[in-house]
Amino acid sequence: MATNTKQRTLKNKNRSRPKKKAADKLRRQRVQRKRLVGLGMPETVVAGLKPDAVRALLRRPVKLKKKLAAKA
Repeated sequence: MATNTKQRTLKNKNRSRPKKKAADKLRRQRVQRKRLVGLGMPETVVAGLKPDAVRALLRRPVKLKKKLAAKA
């Protein structure tokens, strides 16, 4: 009762999903940091932020821009 494992893998979408790559993750983080700098945040402050904090700030870019404008 041998089954064709390749055929079984192709039918199961969970097994055929592409794997996440570390290089892609680092690229996304660099792009997110550049977006924060583009919104007006100082580069030194952005460099000290953890990735989770960067994503949290980018969730509401309009509010962040207003906050940074009021500070300046």
